[in-house]
Formats: sequence, C-alpha cells, structure tokens
Amino acid sequence: MKKRVLKVVGSIVIAASLIVGGFLLYITFTDYKPEEIVELAIDNNNERVLQHNEPFTITTFNIGYAGLDKDQDFFMDGGKMSRSSSEEQTKANLKAIASFMTSLRSDLFILQEVDIRSSRSYHVDEVAYFSRELSEYSHVFATNYKVPWVPVPILDPMGSADSGLFTLSRFTSTDHYRYNLPGKESWPRQQLDLDRAFIESRFPVDNGKELVLINLHLSAFDHGGAIRKQQLDFLSAYIKKENDKGNYLILGGDWNHALPGTDPQAFATTQAWPEWLQKFPSDFKPEGFSWVVDPNVPSVRTLDVPYSQGINFRAVIDGFLISPNIKLSSVQGYELSFEHSDHNPVTAQLILQ
Repeated sequence: MKKRVLKVVGSIVIAASLIVGGFLLYITFTDYKPEEIVELAIDNNNERVLQHNEPFTITTFNIGYAGLDKDQDFFMDGGKMSRSSSEEQTKANLKAIASFMTSLRSDLFILQEVDIRSSRSYHVDEVAYFSRELSEYSHVFATNYKVPWVPVPILDPMGSADSGLFTLSRFTSTDHYRYNLPGKESWPRQQLDLDRAFIESRFPVDNGKELVLINLHLSAFDHGGAIRKQQLDFLSAYIKKENDKGNYLILGGDWNHALPGTDPQAFATTQAWPEWLQKFPSDFKPEGFSWVVDPNVPSVRTLDVPYSQGINFRAVIDGFLISPNIKLSSVQGYELSFEHSDHNPVTAQLILQ
C-alpha cells in the first residue's frame, strides 16, 4: 500500500514538473524580442502641417485596457482581479473613453495600455475600435506586452496579452519608430512581463523644424527602482541628442512616478503611500525643459480595492515634459472619477515658438 501511494505521488510530481518545465520552455522560446529600434507603419496619414506660433492640444490617457473601471481591482496592486469584469463592461468602458476623446477633439492623443488580442479584455480589438470611432486621425501602434499566457493568479489567470502604445494625430507625419527601453526582470519573470518601449513620432513644422513626440509608459513594479533608473538614463541621453538638433520635443504618457510639482498627499486617502510609487528623481530634468502637469487632479488611483473617493491613494503620474522652445498655454487634468479607467486623462495646450 505504501509503495503504491509513493508511486502515485511520484507520478504526480513528475507530471507537474513536466508541465511546469514545458511551460517555461514554451514562454522562453516564444518570448517577444523586438529589435532595439523598429519602424512602425502609420495608417491614414493626414495632410495638415503643424504650424509654429499657433496653439495645438495634446492629451495623454492610460486607458487601462478598458478593463480597470471604478469597480475593479488588480492582483499586481494587491487586489484579486486579473481581467475586466466582462466583455460587455470592456466594450462599455471603451465606448465611453472613445466618446470622451471625440468630444475633446485634441489634435494629438497618446494612449497607453491599448489591447489588440488579450484575455484580460476578452479579445476586443481596441486599436480597431479607436480607428473606426476616430477615423479622422492618423494612428500608429507599438507593441509593449506580448505574452502567450500569463498563468497568475493561479485560480483566475490573466491569460494571453497583446497590448501596447497608440498615438493618434490630426497632423502630417514622416516617421514613427518603436524604441526598446533598457532594464529587464530576471528569467522567467521577464518572459511574463512587459517589454517597455516608447513611440517616437516625427512631425514636420512649417518653419522647417521637426516636432518629436514621445509616447511612453515606464516600469512600475521593479523593486528598488533599478529598472526605472535605466529607463530614465536612456531617456536623458535621447533627449540630449534630439535637443542638440534644435528640434521641438514633447515626452508624454504614464511615467509611473509622482511627477515634479505634484504632491499625492494633496488628495485625501485612508491608505499608505504604495510601495511601487516613487518620487521622480530630482537630477533627471534636462536643462531648460519644463514639466506640464495638473497638480490639482489625480491621474491615477491604487488598485488594491475598487475606487471610492477618499479611500484609494491617488497621485499624478501622467503628464508631459517639453523642450525650451515650446510654450505652455494651459494644462488640465480631467476628473472622471476613474469611471472607466484607473487613470484620468491630461490635456496640454502648447505653442511651438
């Protein structure tokens, strides 16, 4: 009897080892490994040339894959959920976000966490949806999360992920590239994690110069911030190179840091400062560049519990960094009460000088 039990247990252990080993081999050999710089295709390029000395608007919005509405939490932030609550809710969130964007009519939109084919958003093609609903915009997409299967949480795994950054524009553009950001987690965690990147978009200006627009989404959950430091060092070198050319430069998106000129303690909460949120390094700011943020409207909330004003910790981590030859006219964060995403959008009106 004892030998039989040991044989059964041994068979289970061997089977489990083979399954786990096979899965690790699978995610290793199918790991998404793009080139350091990848040229991106643009759809529906517009003919309107960007004018200097004329105001234009740009909005950044992390849409949380249209699955992180006010009633959701997220397991990576201490919650339980790994997916949107339903396909119907995903589509409702997506419709509301697109409707807001249509009413806002920004000249440029930079979006983060936009899914194409992901289990967490029930395989709704959000890029295709935005392309239809905002058909007057040109658009370009860059993948930063492509994993065949994320097996956690064990009882309700996140599943497949195919997601990225999405830039929409009313202006004519010439080039778009995906740039890999440095810093990787150790194996096998990196095989299940995002491959951080940014989209570089180049827009000719009527005075012969170029506007270089960066749509970015930096790391959040790296312990100690070592990966984020590598990414900021990379951005610092990139900024210097482009600034030395005399170009206009806008970097915007989800920085995953408490941005300069903002204070999360300005927003009422019963929660402690989350471990993942770091203050932005004071030594990063390039000479002459300016931060464009709205300190009065939180742009992100914690996801360990569904949203309740005054309970969740909130901060400003979404905004822009602009070069010295760009003038800020206004900036506004929109208090949408995290109804359809765990982020609030931010719009800036800018003038190229």
